[in-house]
Amino acid sequence: MELKKSKFVFPHSYTLIFLLIIIAALLTWFIPSGQFKTVVENINGMEKTTVVPGTYHQIDKAGYGQGIGAILEAPAAGVINAVEVVAFVLIVGGAFGIILKTGAVDRGLFTLAQSLGDKGILVIPLSMILFSLGGSTFGMSEEVIPLFAVFVSLMFSLGFDSMTAILILFLGTQAGYIGSTINPFNVLIAQGVADVHGNPLLIYRVICWAVITIISILFTMHYARKVKANPESSIVYKNDQKVKHKFQNFEIDQPFSTSDKWIIGGFIFGLMIMIWGIISQGWYMVEISALFVGLGLYAGIVARFNQKQIAEAFVDGCADFAYAAVIIGLARGVLVILENGMIIDTILNCLANLLGGLPKFMFSAILLIAQIIVTFFVPSSSGAAALTMPVMAPLADLVHINRDVVVLSNQFGNGLMNLISPTGGVLLAGLAIAEINFSKWLKVGSKIFVILLVASAILLYIATLL
Repeated sequence: MELKKSKFVFPHSYTLIFLLIIIAALLTWFIPSGQFKTVVENINGMEKTTVVPGTYHQIDKAGYGQGIGAILEAPAAGVINAVEVVAFVLIVGGAFGIILKTGAVDRGLFTLAQSLGDKGILVIPLSMILFSLGGSTFGMSEEVIPLFAVFVSLMFSLGFDSMTAILILFLGTQAGYIGSTINPFNVLIAQGVADVHGNPLLIYRVICWAVITIISILFTMHYARKVKANPESSIVYKNDQKVKHKFQNFEIDQPFSTSDKWIIGGFIFGLMIMIWGIISQGWYMVEISALFVGLGLYAGIVARFNQKQIAEAFVDGCADFAYAAVIIGLARGVLVILENGMIIDTILNCLANLLGGLPKFMFSAILLIAQIIVTFFVPSSSGAAALTMPVMAPLADLVHINRDVVVLSNQFGNGLMNLISPTGGVLLAGLAIAEINFSKWLKVGSKIFVILLVASAILLYIATLL
């Protein structure tokens, strides 16, 4: 009797995160608990808790090991901890559900696809440059979550696949994050904590942004061309056949009406208001949510929906985004375990001791790897900066390089790790909306991760010589 070989099945995203929670809990029993002394400072108009270098000390392990109870509590604690993001995704999802229900987006995208014809590939570089600029300048990240559904629809209309949409939006913004120039969340805050004044590497940062963005665009266009030439070669081909109806539910012979133009025009105008609000008014999730609620109501009124239709479309939209919202909260549960186990500072202290006194080429390489590791545990760029800069910045003095190089390593490491991290909320939200398994993304994302890792390592070493 011949035994069938069992095929490895990559775990469901929820399963993967729960496994990470268990692993994090086990680490709290083996890694010593410890902490740095901290001070609260006003940095760039914001209060931030910063670490005092050289003050790390171990603390009694008793009570910090995370057991079964903590593991079971972590999912709920993570959702509560990330409640602002979870609420943002649900509200925006509901509002976007109203907009999609009108059919204006579908008909508009189909009309656009017809007008572009063979030039549809140009959508990729133009869009990615815009999203990369957003990530580089004002930290665009969660803001693109409402656009995943739009771009999946657009890519289907242009003959590409849903993975192309993920690459355009997520890789686009992450390329901007890696090549940040004035991003307040991972450059300005990090420079403030590291006591760096005047953004001394700004011109070099612009060069880094251009290099990273061009590489990302070329990678995405190569992938898209391959899918266009042979749709069945798409890594998500079977999956796309199942979900296309969700994103393309319009009839081809339906005209793109005047009301559709008003709805699309209002949506584009709303995006312009969002960009203005983020850059000049400091808007974040609450304000952006309010804007999308207004856009949803506007679309429903223009489409002549009654109050019941608007409410039902909102509920359907929330349901479509529920998976994405919950997974963001669950991912935060990993960080909750590590924080409660008091082992994050211990990990940072070990990295600091490892890097001290190394020659420049080794320092830059290990520094980048260290920042990547830290980002796995602390996905937030500003959070990672507040934690690592007080410890890492003095190391730059030991090897006689500009402290801003350490800030550069933070933005490189944070952006790179978030490309493949299973705890990244924006990536998981996008995959959930497109109904793509994380393992599918990993096969594509790991390739560009390696390419950008090499490019970043080279750029970081060059920075040590400036």
